[in-house]
Amino acid sequence: MDFLVVIPARYQSTRLPGKPLRLLAGKPLLQHVYECVSSIPNIRSIIATDDERIARVAREFGADVCMTSAHHESGTQRVGEVIQQRNIPAQTIVVNLQGDEPLMPAACIQQVAAVLITDPTADIATLSAPLYDIDSVTNANVVKVVCDQKGYALYFSRAVIPHMREAAPARCAAVLAQGIYQRHIGLYAYRAGYVQKYTGLPPSPYEPLEYLEQLRVLWHGGRIRVATSVQLPGPGVDTEQELRQVESILQARNTISRV
Repeated sequence: MDFLVVIPARYQSTRLPGKPLRLLAGKPLLQHVYECVSSIPNIRSIIATDDERIARVAREFGADVCMTSAHHESGTQRVGEVIQQRNIPAQTIVVNLQGDEPLMPAACIQQVAAVLITDPTADIATLSAPLYDIDSVTNANVVKVVCDQKGYALYFSRAVIPHMREAAPARCAAVLAQGIYQRHIGLYAYRAGYVQKYTGLPPSPYEPLEYLEQLRVLWHGGRIRVATSVQLPGPGVDTEQELRQVESILQARNTISRV
């Protein structure tokens, strides 16, 4: 496969300022994300940022950096500027890997690109994983997705979708066991030309309610193909607690690799 990975990274995070440069197991968080992509043979990556502090550190660990505007409202808009600046051809497959996902498996990055490559009718490809516990289903920080029978997204929400009208404990357990509830994994693949189209579309009225940029695609009739992830990603990093949780996972991995 031939595709490009763009890693948007911004310094000003509301809940965890300076997040990309926070140290995890002796390395900046962003470096772990970059090294995950670097483990895939013959795949090029670009870090897209608006902050010179991030750019300086990223160049030190060998990354290709593209400086972008500080006024982008989403990672996709930042990816769009990279495509424009670098004159990336319209048919190039571009994977958007968020800069706060140090535990995203390389297999998932390859999978999401492959899904789009093999489906010329899809505008975007992304991944999901079944949810089997009620706490995750009802957690507003866990984005859920509902798809049609062919695997195309119908809607994404932080609410519980689909709604279970009869929520008796026995029925809840049976429904959860079927894997009907799907967690959206925020990893996207698109053709460069579609990203340029997306950045020119007006927002969906649902975006400010759900705070989910992919709803703009559905609002304007775009098709999002959702595949079941071949491997479960570890947690992303949005808070100090998650930072420490991810660090523990990385340290455990390093210990195992030395044994």
